[in-house]
Amino acid sequence: MLEKIDLSRKLGKDEYKKIAPPLRERLGELQRKAKSAGIPVMIVFEGWEAAGKGTLMNQLILPLDPRGFKVSYVHASAEDNQNAYWPPMRRFWEMTPPRGRIGIFTHSWYRLVLDEKKSAVTYEDISSFERQLSEDGYVIVKFFLHISKAEQKKRLKKMDEDASATWRVSDREWQENKTYDARVARLDEVIQYTDKAYAPWTLVEAHDRRYATVKILSTVVKSLEAGIEAHEARKQAQTPQAEHASIEEIASSSGRLTPEEVLDGLTKSALEPSVLRNLDLSKKIERDEYDEKLERLQNRFRDLQYELYKVRRPMVVVFEGQDAAGKGGCIRRLVQKLDPRGYQVAPTASPNDWERAHHYLWRFWNAYPKAGHIGIYDRSWYGRVLVERIEGFARPDEWQRAYAEINEMEDQWHRYGTILVKFWLQTDMDEQLARFTERQNNPEKSWKITDEDWRNREKWPRYEEAAEEMMRRTSTTYAPWTIVEANDKLYARIKVLKKSVEAVEKALCLK
Repeated sequence: MLEKIDLSRKLGKDEYKKIAPPLRERLGELQRKAKSAGIPVMIVFEGWEAAGKGTLMNQLILPLDPRGFKVSYVHASAEDNQNAYWPPMRRFWEMTPPRGRIGIFTHSWYRLVLDEKKSAVTYEDISSFERQLSEDGYVIVKFFLHISKAEQKKRLKKMDEDASATWRVSDREWQENKTYDARVARLDEVIQYTDKAYAPWTLVEAHDRRYATVKILSTVVKSLEAGIEAHEARKQAQTPQAEHASIEEIASSSGRLTPEEVLDGLTKSALEPSVLRNLDLSKKIERDEYDEKLERLQNRFRDLQYELYKVRRPMVVVFEGQDAAGKGGCIRRLVQKLDPRGYQVAPTASPNDWERAHHYLWRFWNAYPKAGHIGIYDRSWYGRVLVERIEGFARPDEWQRAYAEINEMEDQWHRYGTILVKFWLQTDMDEQLARFTERQNNPEKSWKITDEDWRNREKWPRYEEAAEEMMRRTSTTYAPWTIVEANDKLYARIKVLKKSVEAVEKALCLK
């Protein structure tokens, strides 16, 4: 592929002066439109050392409002301190620009596959990262700046002889030139497997600066025009809406609905056999047995926390379930005897403005625990296919593709070495009503109950149906769901602790 590029292409000075100014003017205009529309843009510069990345990036940003873009330099080596503590793709999720802004990357996530013969990151990881962002409205532009081996050698020699530039030439740059021919095959493979319609590569003939500048400017202009057009088309075609009509629209009674009235309003599909509806929620444990098991399991989990730290294995524990199912109580007992320096609890509420400005998975990647630590999510990314689905905060196409996006993220975490444990806490409607009433009548607990909790109760069957589909589509061999019978709080807490202990023991081959 690279060998077939015509590197002799040039652009005359007069022609350049005629073409470049209108492109720059148009680029500035498109930046303003993208900002107004809330369209995030990512521009990647890869290429040979001494191919002119810095110079050409400067030509690109010249017409841009500096308040609307950020240039990020990714270290040429994939082996750095960050990668020692987190999954490799985490830092790139952190670096994604918010809506309406432009992120420009000199080098990028492609360092992970370009510089290593054996990388923990696969082409599929990179493609899923770019696809997920693209489907969320990101415009992704990728450039590879290509020069010949002879041209690279000439430029490196010139830089090495220049007192002001010699610091930029190290053994690494010369080594790349020596292994140029061998690296071409690797580069061809990377480009071939990651050249996608949603994130295509543009190969730039970089011998002539004027030609390369115009090609880069025109490519970014076309990409922004297409991105803005696609955004407007989506805006006209799709509006967020709830998955179904509300319970109020299908029930004739006024005020809060009883369980019987809710069931009367169900569709036929929702009345089909259900794992959650067929659970034995009568399971319970006596206080004496609970106290004995709680002490023993908490002590064991504390010991396992130290084992995790010693071998630098991260653990992620996810809690989902109906309101008042006891998630908070389970979390408190799970961490009660842990070293607080080695775990973090991430409560997931409605996203704030800054979080909404990013892909919905962005905040969960950011909250991922350091290697050897335990991260506990009190509600999680599964809100996309639960509350956002039911309440209409996500369009159908958004929550429907979320199952695959979540599986891809959890797969990357698993391959990094993460121990993933996911709990769904289930009560019945009568137990939930009793807990709601207790909270409402107890001044010390009344802050826990809101009008939204009562509204969600009226949509119980829909949440249950959504939870069934969620578990069916995201319970994998590496991140299975554990359903916890939670009518009895004591039983639920012991089951959570027991499963958490077993998961670590299995992963670390301990008994």
